[in-house]
Amino acid sequence: MSDFQLDQHLVRRHFGRAARSYEQHDALQREVGDALLERLGFYLETPLRVVDVGAGTGRGTALLKQKYPKAEVIALDLALPMLRAAKQHGSWLKPFMRVCAEATHLPLADHSVDVLYSNLCFQWVDDLSALFGECMRVLKPGGFMAFSSFGPDTLKELRAAWAEADQQPHVGRFLDMHDVGDAMLNAGLRDPVLDVFRYTLTYSEPRKLLEELQGLGATNADRTRARGLTGKGRYRRMLAAYEAMRLGGRIPATWEVVSAHAWGPPVGQPRRVGGAEIASFSIDQLRGSRRR
Repeated sequence: MSDFQLDQHLVRRHFGRAARSYEQHDALQREVGDALLERLGFYLETPLRVVDVGAGTGRGTALLKQKYPKAEVIALDLALPMLRAAKQHGSWLKPFMRVCAEATHLPLADHSVDVLYSNLCFQWVDDLSALFGECMRVLKPGGFMAFSSFGPDTLKELRAAWAEADQQPHVGRFLDMHDVGDAMLNAGLRDPVLDVFRYTLTYSEPRKLLEELQGLGATNADRTRARGLTGKGRYRRMLAAYEAMRLGGRIPATWEVVSAHAWGPPVGQPRRVGGAEIASFSIDQLRGSRRR
């Protein structure tokens, strides 16, 4: 995990540029999001505050507001153009707030969130301890978080095709379920449940997949990526290698999706921050313990 580093400025720029085109290419994101919304059935309370981390163009946020009409629903994203695009999914009957911030620095008070939801965002965060530490911090005791993320088999065909052309990393890397689960437990989140699903999308030609990735903003932001322009010769070799993978006349692309949920721990359970454990108690609890 130590060599997994993303250029967050590039991530923000890619998604900012994709704000206008995103919903022309987000069929998979919608399907994964619908499945993730079903996980919210495990949460039986009536939430007061619901946060959509990595809300993008706000389609999922609008569905959360529809599900929890009395809750304060917040769309949070690091790309301001995405949040501007999200305005279209709000309404005066079912409005939601829009906040520009990073998942590792949530501008929310401790224990202030009942439901934390994130659809296909966490793969763009390389510091899992900071990410889940923030989730732990803002969740109320007994609060619920549900998220999805891409796993390491995502775009394995495109990665293999590029490997035939050169040895440079052209496709982003994603952490597997075990790393994610360990990070959740280390942060102190309770009873995590993780599942892996695989989707195969097909295209008429490799260029269609590349156009879709660009339209989604889901292009390589790895710090170890190749810099500068890719030569035409290497690009043609990659296309030829991908063409050899045709199945039934179509170009396949695998998407591995890690889907998970967990609970906020009770008050007083320590959370890990920078290798140390921090426990929180209310003043009344501390006063009561002194009286005893």
